[in-house]
Amino acid sequence: MKIFTTEGIRKIDEATIERDNISSLDMIERAASAIAYEIMSRWRSSQRIVVFAGPGNNGADALAVSRLLFEQGYNPEVYLFNIKSSHLSGSCSTNRDRFVGLGDVDFTEIVNEFAPPELGPEDVVLDGLFGSGLRSPLRGGYGSLVQYINDSRAHTVSIDIPSGLFGEWNLGSDRRNIIKAKLTLALQFKRLSFFFAENADFIGECKVLDLEMDTAAMASVPTDYYLIERDDAHKVIKPREPFCNKYDNGTVFVVAGSYGMMGAAVLASRGAMRAGAGLVTVHAPRCGCNILQTAAPEVLFEADRNEIITSDITLHHKYNVVALGPGMGTSDETRAAVDSFLKNYRQPCILDADALNCIAMHPMLIRSIPKGSVLTPHATEFDRLFGKHMSEEERLKKATDVSKLYEITIVLKGHYTMTVRPDGKVYINSSGNAGMATAGSGDVLTGVIASFVAQGFPVDWAVALGVYVHGLAGDMAAEMHGTYGLVASDIVDNLGRAIREVQRGI
Repeated sequence: MKIFTTEGIRKIDEATIERDNISSLDMIERAASAIAYEIMSRWRSSQRIVVFAGPGNNGADALAVSRLLFEQGYNPEVYLFNIKSSHLSGSCSTNRDRFVGLGDVDFTEIVNEFAPPELGPEDVVLDGLFGSGLRSPLRGGYGSLVQYINDSRAHTVSIDIPSGLFGEWNLGSDRRNIIKAKLTLALQFKRLSFFFAENADFIGECKVLDLEMDTAAMASVPTDYYLIERDDAHKVIKPREPFCNKYDNGTVFVVAGSYGMMGAAVLASRGAMRAGAGLVTVHAPRCGCNILQTAAPEVLFEADRNEIITSDITLHHKYNVVALGPGMGTSDETRAAVDSFLKNYRQPCILDADALNCIAMHPMLIRSIPKGSVLTPHATEFDRLFGKHMSEEERLKKATDVSKLYEITIVLKGHYTMTVRPDGKVYINSSGNAGMATAGSGDVLTGVIASFVAQGFPVDWAVALGVYVHGLAGDMAAEMHGTYGLVASDIVDNLGRAIREVQRGI
């Protein structure tokens, strides 16, 4: 599913108006009806509802909702901010007149000074101050009002987007001056900013309201951002050929594990096997032989010359893909082995965990990463590689630049794991849960991605599919164990079920 920019949504809105032969006022009415219905489904008419409407179309939405609520027996207290008198948008002015024309309504238009009403946690606040048309961060009186609303702890409902939050990038915004909604009623689309962890407290619960926007426009309007859902994964995954052999299903070479960290090698290799790889070989220190042969008997073991660390990465056979890093450690010998491997191996590979940490210790090695490779860092690993970043938004911007520069794919692991492609496209994953924030989960993901690459899926879709299947397996594990009891091996155990469900398209 596409995630559109603010400009893209504006184009779709215009196309819908043209398709349905309606006015912008009619579109506002359509949105207001959906919002009013949602409010009425949650709160009774006796509930105190305080509405703050701004001078633009977001304010017009709020005024239209207020009118519909009033007609259904509610008594909203409405405050319209018209600080620069006569600078209301046409739609806002019309909806003000429609609301006031109802007669005995609780309405205040603020032109100069404003004494805010008392608000408490039991009140519902409808935030219609500013929407996607906002051009600069809120400050001054509006900033103070936002802080007042947030401090009240009222149940704030934001129309389309919390006031003060931009649809895409919020670097430089004063985060004190952004509404902290408990419920955001998004009109047809979630915005890109909704997927960044640092904005979760502003969005609260998010419900998307269907406004029957023009589907042809949605198909034609371009975007670089996509939300990967079940249907997307279903379109990519392919059935097994009945006469295939194990080599047809892909061969994976995993360099992982060290003394005390062999579990990472077990999880990565088992993840690769469960995701469908035909043959998986693990290169690890000699101390890991019995562990791996016992925990993953389907996996071949290749011993390093060193007893407890990886000191040499030499391929003695041809493999469809090589994955390096889980539990490998960062000893001098291991760093030297990674250095030598990257400088001599020219095929795309999967780099995770300690492979990334080894590169971070010798940053020039980044230039030696083979084009087409996949990096799978969590936030800390990414920052070790590319410098300190204060937000997921910053990391995404940096990852986009780095991906293009070095022609690599970067998987930014998080609640919404983001796959960043060299062509600038970003795939945002929809599956997964908080229980997957557990040791070993990333090792499993490395194995899953390597497996799909080895099976011949195009790298961009192999990664996106791997991330989705990994998250879905985690969701299935959470159904059994809860988010507190989920461990990484539970994800492995559910990979087969997850792939089967994706194949079914359920």
